[in-house]
Amino acid sequence: MYRHIVFLCSVAIAVLSAASDALAADSERCQELGRRFQAAKPQITAIEVSLTLFSAADANCIALANELLDYGASVDARDRFGARPLSHAARFGHLEMVDLLLAHGAPIDARNLAGATALYFAAEGGRASVAQRLIERGANVKLTGRSGISPVAAAAYAGNDAIVEALLTNGADERASDETGKPPIVYAAAGARLDVVKRLLARQVDINARYHNDLTLLMWATGPDEKVPEARGIEVVAYLLDVGAHIDDRDDRGRTALMIAAEGGRAEIANLLLARGADPALKDKAGKRAADLTVVSSLRERLTPR
Repeated sequence: MYRHIVFLCSVAIAVLSAASDALAADSERCQELGRRFQAAKPQITAIEVSLTLFSAADANCIALANELLDYGASVDARDRFGARPLSHAARFGHLEMVDLLLAHGAPIDARNLAGATALYFAAEGGRASVAQRLIERGANVKLTGRSGISPVAAAAYAGNDAIVEALLTNGADERASDETGKPPIVYAAAGARLDVVKRLLARQVDINARYHNDLTLLMWATGPDEKVPEARGIEVVAYLLDVGAHIDDRDDRGRTALMIAAEGGRAEIANLLLARGADPALKDKAGKRAADLTVVSSLRERLTPR
């Protein structure tokens, strides 16, 4: 027990030290940006003043941002992607900077070239305090970003249940699909975000609904993104099965969740599906079974019907 406490203390000290180093680095960056601004002041243009505001927003340089705003920097300036300083502050989770820019009239629902607002960036990055502030200040929770992805879908994929809850409470649509027909719960399943999956299913989302290419939630969960740890995927798959997901439904290729797990090399997910009754003898429209789709030899042996 003592060693465990010592270990926790050492971790806490390391974290505090890292945070202190980060603050020092930020301070040094702000000081450098301030020095550059002062040196350029005699001949600086209005455009350059506004461009410097983006750097101040990125680095959370509050004092410099105040000075730039007093000097004429525009809160409606755009970077090369069409984003405003508020979106930069939101993306990095700088709440104080967000408050400052809003106090100076930053357009809260301004969108970049892909359509994303500051709220979308906060949701995508899991910046809960910033997202909450923007919602409180009246940000439109339904404005979508790239490919028609809604803030609630972005938060669902990021796995930030607090942001998902705040968005839904303030009018976000849990059924709104993006340009490819995927609603927020598909992003939650693909990202293996169990808390978000549970929250969205509790809002009467059909667990066996069909989405683009006739894929179900179970299929999305059994073939999660490559960067998703398989242990997280197993939790979501097990939960979906527990609450009524059809285990052998087929997509438009005739493939089942088991086939999708096999093709993705998700051996433990495939084992779970087998244990829960998935049929390894089923064939897709090309005549292939789950065993034919995996490159994992040990999994192929378990999937081969006997």
